[in-house]
Amino acid sequence: GKDLKDIEILPVRGLEGIKEGALEINGKQVRVAVAHGLKNVSHILNKIRKAKEEGTEPPYHFIEVMACAGGCVGGGGQPYGVTDELRKKRAEGIYQDDRDKKIRYSHKNPGVLKLYEEYLGKPLGPKSEELLHTHYIGRPIYIK
Repeated sequence: GKDLKDIEILPVRGLEGIKEGALEINGKQVRVAVAHGLKNVSHILNKIRKAKEEGTEPPYHFIEVMACAGGCVGGGGQPYGVTDELRKKRAEGIYQDDRDKKIRYSHKNPGVLKLYEEYLGKPLGPKSEELLHTHYIGRPIYIK
Protein backbone atom coordinates (compact mmCIF):
# COMPACT_ATOMS: atom_id res chain seq x y z
CA GLY A 1 0.00 0.00 0.00
CA LYS A 2 0.68 3.59 -0.62
CA ASP A 3 -0.50 6.49 1.50
CA LEU A 4 -3.06 8.74 -0.16
CA LYS A 5 -1.66 12.21 -0.72
CA ASP A 6 -4.99 14.00 -0.49
CA ILE A 7 -7.17 12.29 2.08
CA GLU A 8 -9.92 14.90 2.07
CA ILE A 9 -12.78 13.56 -0.02
CA LEU A 10 -14.86 16.73 0.05
CA PRO A 11 -17.96 15.58 -1.90
CA VAL A 12 -18.88 13.12 0.87
CA ARG A 13 -18.78 15.71 3.65
CA GLY A 14 -21.74 17.73 4.83
CA LEU A 15 -25.24 17.35 6.17
CA GLU A 16 -27.03 16.33 2.96
CA GLY A 17 -28.90 13.02 3.14
CA ILE A 18 -26.93 11.44 0.30
CA LYS A 19 -23.40 12.38 -0.72
CA GLU A 20 -21.45 10.80 -3.56
CA GLY A 21 -17.83 11.05 -4.54
CA ALA A 22 -14.96 9.28 -6.21
CA LEU A 23 -11.23 9.04 -5.77
CA GLU A 24 -8.56 7.53 -7.93
CA ILE A 25 -6.53 4.66 -6.52
CA ASN A 26 -3.90 3.06 -8.76
CA GLY A 27 -5.59 4.43 -11.87
CA LYS A 28 -9.05 3.15 -10.92
CA GLN A 29 -11.98 5.38 -10.00
CA VAL A 30 -13.43 4.20 -6.69
CA ARG A 31 -17.00 5.46 -6.30
CA VAL A 32 -18.39 6.01 -2.82
CA ALA A 33 -21.68 7.09 -1.27
CA VAL A 34 -22.54 8.27 2.22
CA ALA A 35 -26.15 8.26 3.40
CA HIS A 36 -28.02 8.91 6.61
CA GLY A 37 -31.63 8.10 7.40
CA LEU A 38 -33.63 5.12 6.16
CA LYS A 39 -35.24 7.04 3.28
CA ASN A 40 -31.82 7.96 1.89
CA VAL A 41 -30.41 4.48 2.41
CA SER A 42 -33.43 3.08 0.57
CA HIS A 43 -32.68 5.38 -2.38
CA ILE A 44 -29.07 4.12 -2.51
CA LEU A 45 -30.21 0.50 -2.36
CA ASN A 46 -32.70 1.10 -5.18
CA LYS A 47 -29.89 2.44 -7.38
CA ILE A 48 -27.89 -0.72 -6.69
CA ARG A 49 -30.89 -2.98 -7.41
CA LYS A 50 -31.57 -1.14 -10.67
CA ALA A 51 -27.97 -1.59 -11.82
CA LYS A 52 -28.15 -5.29 -10.96
CA GLU A 53 -31.44 -5.73 -12.87
CA GLU A 54 -29.99 -3.93 -15.90
CA GLY A 55 -26.78 -5.94 -15.74
CA THR A 56 -24.68 -2.81 -15.37
CA GLU A 57 -21.83 -2.05 -13.02
CA PRO A 58 -22.93 -1.12 -9.48
CA PRO A 59 -22.90 2.63 -8.89
CA TYR A 60 -20.63 2.35 -5.84
CA HIS A 61 -17.68 0.36 -4.59
CA PHE A 62 -18.17 1.48 -1.00
CA ILE A 63 -21.16 2.80 0.97
CA GLU A 64 -21.15 4.34 4.43
CA VAL A 65 -24.46 4.41 6.29
CA MET A 66 -24.78 6.81 9.20
CA ALA A 67 -27.57 7.15 11.71
CA CYS A 68 -27.19 10.93 12.08
CA ALA A 69 -26.94 13.82 9.62
CA GLY A 70 -23.28 14.64 9.06
CA GLY A 71 -22.20 11.76 11.27
CA CYS A 72 -21.61 12.12 14.99
CA VAL A 73 -21.50 15.94 14.85
CA GLY A 74 -25.25 15.76 14.29
CA GLY A 75 -25.86 12.85 16.63
CA GLY A 76 -27.86 12.09 19.72
CA GLY A 77 -24.99 12.98 22.04
CA GLN A 78 -25.09 16.61 20.96
CA PRO A 79 -27.10 19.37 22.68
CA TYR A 80 -30.75 19.85 21.71
CA GLY A 81 -31.71 22.84 19.60
CA VAL A 82 -28.46 22.94 17.65
CA THR A 83 -28.91 24.31 14.14
CA ASP A 84 -27.40 22.93 10.94
CA GLU A 85 -25.22 26.05 10.79
CA LEU A 86 -23.70 25.16 14.16
CA ARG A 87 -23.25 21.54 13.06
CA LYS A 88 -21.39 22.76 9.95
CA LYS A 89 -19.10 24.91 12.11
CA ARG A 90 -18.47 22.00 14.48
CA ALA A 91 -17.60 19.72 11.57
CA GLU A 92 -15.28 22.32 10.02
CA GLY A 93 -13.48 22.64 13.37
CA ILE A 94 -12.90 18.88 13.40
CA TYR A 95 -11.68 18.92 9.77
CA GLN A 96 -9.31 21.81 10.51
CA ASP A 97 -7.96 20.05 13.58
CA ASP A 98 -7.32 16.98 11.40
CA ARG A 99 -5.55 19.09 8.74
CA ASP A 100 -3.26 20.53 11.42
CA LYS A 101 -2.12 17.11 12.66
CA LYS A 102 1.45 16.06 11.85
CA ILE A 103 0.36 12.44 11.54
CA ARG A 104 -2.83 11.95 9.53
CA TYR A 105 -2.68 8.20 9.00
CA SER A 106 -3.86 5.85 11.74
CA HIS A 107 -1.36 3.18 10.65
CA LYS A 108 1.49 5.63 11.39
CA ASN A 109 0.14 6.81 14.74
CA PRO A 110 2.76 6.05 17.45
CA GLY A 111 0.05 4.95 19.89
CA VAL A 112 -1.44 2.52 17.39
CA LEU A 113 2.01 1.19 16.46
CA LYS A 114 2.85 0.66 20.15
CA LEU A 115 -0.47 -1.14 20.74
CA TYR A 116 0.28 -3.58 17.93
CA GLU A 117 3.89 -4.04 18.99
CA GLU A 118 3.13 -4.66 22.66
CA TYR A 119 -0.27 -6.34 22.60
CA LEU A 120 -2.05 -7.08 19.32
CA GLY A 121 0.81 -8.52 17.31
CA LYS A 122 0.23 -7.65 13.67
CA PRO A 123 -2.63 -6.06 11.71
CA LEU A 124 -5.16 -8.72 10.70
CA GLY A 125 -3.46 -11.16 13.08
CA PRO A 126 -5.54 -13.44 15.32
CA LYS A 127 -5.62 -11.12 18.34
CA SER A 128 -6.42 -7.96 16.37
CA GLU A 129 -9.09 -9.83 14.38
CA GLU A 130 -10.69 -11.07 17.60
CA LEU A 131 -10.66 -7.72 19.38
CA LEU A 132 -11.00 -5.10 16.64
CA HIS A 133 -13.05 -6.63 13.83
CA THR A 134 -16.74 -7.37 13.69
CA HIS A 135 -18.53 -9.79 11.44
CA TYR A 136 -22.08 -10.05 10.21
CA ILE A 137 -24.13 -12.63 12.05
CA GLY A 138 -27.58 -13.41 10.70
CA ARG A 139 -30.20 -13.21 13.40
CA PRO A 140 -33.64 -14.82 13.05
CA ILE A 141 -36.63 -12.56 13.46
CA TYR A 142 -39.01 -13.69 16.14
CA ILE A 143 -42.64 -12.66 15.81
CA LYS A 144 -44.93 -12.99 18.80
